Amino acid sequence: MHPWVIYANEITRDRDRRLEQGRWLADARFERGPRPSRTRRSVAIVFAALSRGSAAAVRRLDDCVADDLQHALATAE
Repeated sequence: MHPWVIYANEITRDRDRRLEQGRWLADARFERGPRPSRTRRSVAIVFAALSRGSAAAVRRLDDCVADDLQHALATAE
């Protein structure tokens, strides 16, 4: 066999090997699924804390307004 043919076959095998490895890596990434984002999780935790805090504040205000309304109605009768 001519040396150039041997060299061409070796290059072809190397390319095929790299393509196959790329396919394996792509399959492994696809099976693993997307990784959760740390930033997105942190932002979600902050928004959840703000939401809970604002809900607690609204409940306190609602209690105060209900008490004021109850006293106003009680004195009007």
